[in-house]
Amino acid sequence: MVDYHSIFTEEALAELFPAHNADRFFEALFGDVEEGAYDISLVFSRANGNKLHFEFQLKQRVGKCLACNLTYGLPEVFSRHPVININGLVKGIEALLGDKERFADWRLGSTREISSSLHVVPLTIQIEN
Repeated sequence: MVDYHSIFTEEALAELFPAHNADRFFEALFGDVEEGAYDISLVFSRANGNKLHFEFQLKQRVGKCLACNLTYGLPEVFSRHPVININGLVKGIEALLGDKERFADWRLGSTREISSSLHVVPLTIQIEN
């Protein structure tokens, strides 16, 4: 059995999806990084059967309002935005596994509001049987 938590560490995922991607995302989206209301990080949540569950965590920036932003449309935006680059990110996650597993597909879920300062966008990756 693969110990996914030892592979998908905070450090490993931060290399695949660095913190500065949030600024790059807001620069591309709004033309100004100051318009960004949240930081974005990728976190491994759990493995369940033949699925790996990750989350894009959207953490409110100081002096900004996360709840005032349109985070509920983000799965659609993230799925095709070149800065987020989900396809490349999933390939990078797969590469961390070496020859242990191959991926069949991925899916972004609906934005969930954990608190007024934290929203998450689930990323589920299907492992090939």
